[in-house]
Amino acid sequence: MAAREEGQNLERLFTLAEATRLLPQLREHLTAVQAAKAVLIRIKDEIKKASAQASYGGGSFAGPHYIAALEQISEHLQAVQELGVHVKDLDIGLCDFPHLLDGRIVYLCWKLGEAEIRWWHEVHSGYADRRPLESDES
Repeated sequence: MAAREEGQNLERLFTLAEATRLLPQLREHLTAVQAAKAVLIRIKDEIKKASAQASYGGGSFAGPHYIAALEQISEHLQAVQELGVHVKDLDIGLCDFPHLLDGRIVYLCWKLGEAEIRWWHEVHSGYADRRPLESDES
């Protein structure tokens, strides 16, 4: 594992092999986040009603589910962040891994559902501009 200094921040740089080894953990974390997000979407109307009635001392059966889903999202995203991976889109499970390519920092790009990391893009571009990795990349 390598790190670089960018101002005050140290950012982990991944080899392709290191990033690939994290995919099972990322799948687990991102699937859990998506499940919790689905709970939030499912109970959002009930939570809005409870919020509107809060000044009257009302509550909601959905309150504990709402809090649990928020905690689950927070815990799993924190775990991903601690790995040094950048989550770019929760809906599709899009992640970037800082990577050194030809002497410059780029992002290895992977999304939930892909079997392996096969793409990269420049730091200042994104998913739409991703390019295929060469087979000898490491």
